[in-house]
Amino acid sequence: MKQGRIEEVWSSGAKCEACGIRDLVLFADLDQADFSLIHLPIDEVEVAAGEVLYNCQSSGAYLYTVRSGLLKLVQYLPDGGQRIVRLLKPGATAGLEASLGQPYEHTAIALQPTALCRIPRQVVDRLSRETPRLHAQLMQRWHDSLRQADDWLTGLSTGKAPQRLARLLIQLMEPDGTATLFSREDLGAMLGITTEHASRTVAELKRQEAIFELSPNRYLCAIDQLDCIDAADC
Repeated sequence: MKQGRIEEVWSSGAKCEACGIRDLVLFADLDQADFSLIHLPIDEVEVAAGEVLYNCQSSGAYLYTVRSGLLKLVQYLPDGGQRIVRLLKPGATAGLEASLGQPYEHTAIALQPTALCRIPRQVVDRLSRETPRLHAQLMQRWHDSLRQADDWLTGLSTGKAPQRLARLLIQLMEPDGTATLFSREDLGAMLGITTEHASRTVAELKRQEAIFELSPNRYLCAIDQLDCIDAADC
């Protein structure tokens, strides 16, 4: 994990105000006066694909906001298998449970090279006490996390495998209509199917011309066809 100091104290708020995802991150509603309350460093960290950001049950000392890249939140099963319970994209907050002084509930692993802001729990504690704007943001983040968990459970754990994969691709699709998938093992863990079944399902969507492979694991998506598969009308 690479690490760099953003600012010793963000008294001016300049770094945050210039952030490209300013409206999405945890501090989106803070004003310049609020940043004078930050007296611990907020670091920028970079995590390579496949690298662990934090482990389940480890001490929740930091919250993270995703600046770029993609994280998976993993639960390990008693039989040694894994289940990916959520994906975190730019603007998302990881480790919210740390704001309650709790250990991390999942293992967070980068699926792509990922850059994050690492925020000490004490910073969030103080801001939450002293400015209602951050408290409101935290409540919204908790709500969003619960909604995303419900959507994930409903969308990626029900229906046939092609429907589940179509829903995942729709979630991952970029504005240019492309989506990047992952290892078939990761796909199986996301969709609740075996690695072999995941490989067959990708091949099936290619045969149906719902996706077109541009390069390894990168696909152009035919959104109408994916919607059709999702609705089980194809």
